[in-house]
Amino acid sequence: MLAPTRRVECKAWRACGLAGGERTIPEETAVAFTYNGSSYAVMMATPRDLDDFALGFSLTEGIVKSPDEIESLEIIEESIGVELRMRLTEPHATAFRERRRYLAGPTGCGLCGIESLSEAMRAPATITDDSTVTPKDIMTALDALYGHQAINQTTRAVHGAALYRRGEGLVAAREDVGRHNALDKLAGALARKGVSGCGGLGLLTSRLSVELVQKAAAIGIPVLVAISAPTALAVRTADACGITLVAVARSDGFEVFTHPTRIKAERTFHVLA
Repeated sequence: MLAPTRRVECKAWRACGLAGGERTIPEETAVAFTYNGSSYAVMMATPRDLDDFALGFSLTEGIVKSPDEIESLEIIEESIGVELRMRLTEPHATAFRERRRYLAGPTGCGLCGIESLSEAMRAPATITDDSTVTPKDIMTALDALYGHQAINQTTRAVHGAALYRRGEGLVAAREDVGRHNALDKLAGALARKGVSGCGGLGLLTSRLSVELVQKAAAIGIPVLVAISAPTALAVRTADACGITLVAVARSDGFEVFTHPTRIKAERTFHVLA
């Protein structure tokens, strides 16, 4: 399997002029998803945690509803990319054949295998989880994620996705050149552990688009936190499905766009003299 990063030569311009140098950059490869011999999508992705990618993508795209619906997975490395060759159990294999589609997606494409507007705008699962978090939880979770982004620490060029729970810390974290891919890999990692997003904070090092909200809802994440701003459609979708959307989350604070009742301020105690 390809390494997730590569060291390359480059020319660096500084005040003193051009000079030779090197930089570690992320690898990127074509990853094809096939089910029972039928092609579904081709994504450009980081060649790491591909077993998680196969399962997570299948779950968040609604191809399967549980890991046991995938009978087998083969990761086939070829000269031009990697094939994630899956076999579905019946009756899911038959259902998939009826919706067989083809699509080649750019890096981080979030609309793979979609052929109609109604499918692209599918209603996500409704989140009724009434768990709450504090601002300190959010800041602590972001700090924890930054410490678990090994590829990004050396390349500064990949996205991260993670699930954090108070008292447990980071339950799982994954990285990829595509922000949607990172979240799909996280979904797969959680499913393998038998863990849902219930009661957790979903963390993303990217802007928030509608596809990420849809995928977070499929995982069952009640609070989704991102370091960049959301799109208007992402806000409307999160509001409709019950997700608390926290964005522009930085060291100096954050902004809450939907369902703010899940964010509870820490109690302060005053000692009377």
